[in-house]
Amino acid sequence: QVQLVESGGDLVQAGGSLRLSCAASGSIFSISTMAWYRQAPGKQRELVAIITRGGSSTNYADTVKGRFTISEDNAKNTVYLQMNSLKAEDTAVYYCVAQSSQTHYWGQGTQVTVSS
Repeated sequence: QVQLVESGGDLVQAGGSLRLSCAASGSIFSISTMAWYRQAPGKQRELVAIITRGGSSTNYADTVKGRFTISEDNAKNTVYLQMNSLKAEDTAVYYCVAQSSQTHYWGQGTQVTVSS
């Protein structure tokens, strides 16, 4: 089992920045990739960014490319999502996800609200 705890969500003005954190604990040796998803009201959940453990590969949704950066600190078992130039359409609940060969683990989510 893997436990994930997100933090860092907040209310911010358009154009501002936030950094989300996701602290992992438990059987983290089984994790191959970490990702951030988001879900806005009335919309489907979407993949925002993904990183392989060790940071060798990252990928981003087109909607956030160039504005968001996913990174990891293995010493702290933490993954970050740096979000810059935030837009109103970035408003959503952001979820951290850990993927092993057998399953996905989800955090409880953190709310990001961008006011225009």
